[in-house]
Amino acid sequence: SKMGDTWSQLPWPGPPHPAMLLVSLLLAAGVMRADAGASCPVLCTCNNQVVDCSSQRLFSVPPDLPMDTLNLSLAHNRIAAVPPGYLTCYAELRVLDLRNNSLVELPPGLFLHAKRLAHLDLSYNNLSHVPADMFQEAHGLVHIDLSHNPWLRRVHPQAFQGLVQLRDLDLSYGGLAFLSLEALEGLPGLVTLQIGGNPWVCGCAMEPLLKWLRNRIQRCTADSQLAECRGPPEVEGAPLFSLTEESFKACHLTLTLDDYLFIAFVGFVVSIASVATNFLLGITANCCHRWSKANEEEEI
Repeated sequence: SKMGDTWSQLPWPGPPHPAMLLVSLLLAAGVMRADAGASCPVLCTCNNQVVDCSSQRLFSVPPDLPMDTLNLSLAHNRIAAVPPGYLTCYAELRVLDLRNNSLVELPPGLFLHAKRLAHLDLSYNNLSHVPADMFQEAHGLVHIDLSHNPWLRRVHPQAFQGLVQLRDLDLSYGGLAFLSLEALEGLPGLVTLQIGGNPWVCGCAMEPLLKWLRNRIQRCTADSQLAECRGPPEVEGAPLFSLTEESFKACHLTLTLDDYLFIAFVGFVVSIASVATNFLLGITANCCHRWSKANEEEEI
């Protein structure tokens, strides 16, 4: 009871001072920032939602990133693979830089939850193909750089399906000999296309793509000076965009009924001539054999 009387006699401190309240809030914010900064991966720097892990000789991607990462750079490392579902928790990611690594392929569905990803750089890697589901659900992509992948020899016709916002596509300096028109005609927003430095085979199969490119050349910037044909021999070294409809004239030659009848007639004549020639050669050989045998009997 004495203790209660003592507390009751103490003066009431009143409401907290505004300055003290502000200091408390700032200290709490500082603690929260410290906790967020603690999630920055080792060998990386994190600042304003930008995570920079470039040029750190990494052999694998960092396991944990800040949840609010907008820009992630893993460039200039030795990363050979990205684990499935790696981007699942980073729905705010806008920029992903994986250039100059050792990537051979990407796991299916890597971008399923990266719906806000706009810029993707996969240049200077060892990618061999671009499958149909590589950019699945990444409908916000605006820029894709696949240049300088020397082993890149195949792009699936539906590789870029659904990327209606894509403006810049770089496929230069790879190993592409052919590119399906279907892979590009579903990109209504395409403004820049780089395809130079590939060993293009400018045969009949390339005509639809070249026709499409000529029709869009004023709206779609392309590196026309760097794109050259490596085959067939008659057009080797020729600029890809220098080929005209006349260059593919032979691809549209069709045979009429008269042509088929003529070919059949020539085939029949050649067959008869062959049979007659073989018959005459047989008779001649037989006569020579009999004449030689008769001479031998006379000598005996």
